[in-house]
Amino acid sequence: MREKKVPLGEYLAFLTVKYSIDPDKFFQALVSTKEYQKNICGGLTIECRSKVRDGRILLIMENSKVVAQLKVSEDFLLERNNPLKKFMHSNRIRRFLTKKTDTLQSRYIRDLRVGMRHINLTARVLEMPKPTGVYTRFGNNAVVANALIGDATGTIKLCLWNDQIGCVSVGDNIQISNARAFAFKGEKQLRVGTKGTVKVWQGNPIPS
Repeated sequence: MREKKVPLGEYLAFLTVKYSIDPDKFFQALVSTKEYQKNICGGLTIECRSKVRDGRILLIMENSKVVAQLKVSEDFLLERNNPLKKFMHSNRIRRFLTKKTDTLQSRYIRDLRVGMRHINLTARVLEMPKPTGVYTRFGNNAVVANALIGDATGTIKLCLWNDQIGCVSVGDNIQISNARAFAFKGEKQLRVGTKGTVKVWQGNPIPS
């Protein structure tokens, strides 16, 4: 949802980037809405819920999910030049595109740096030590194993917890998504949190 301090044009421009919609088509879909009429633009539905004295209340949805409900002034809709284009290079959009690129980009082990997040890569499991029982800082008992994985550019330890350990074996090609790189006792390692995945990869063998 839109934060009040974010200009309307910037927020709408952000939606075009987030949902991969042409800004000119999106603005035209906003302009052409009439009361209780729905327009479809890309993956979004735009509906004019009501008209107010100096504008319209628009509901924007993706399937059955509400993306935004906001007031758009008639002055904004009557601008001759698409006002969204002024915001296409805003800091908000640049940060979103950088994060999206980092998330989608597949990396090699040699490129990893401590502090990196949203890491995707494929590698081969070279070693799988016996799991060790630990008592976490959250007060839970857990098991952990630091598997050694490698690709053609290097090797790194992959920290696996609990159910993750049984998902892979030595010799498996694995695909890692949404991991982060951190340092433990001066050694660079990878960790996959609750939002990431580790799974056996069925593609071509990974050179190591």
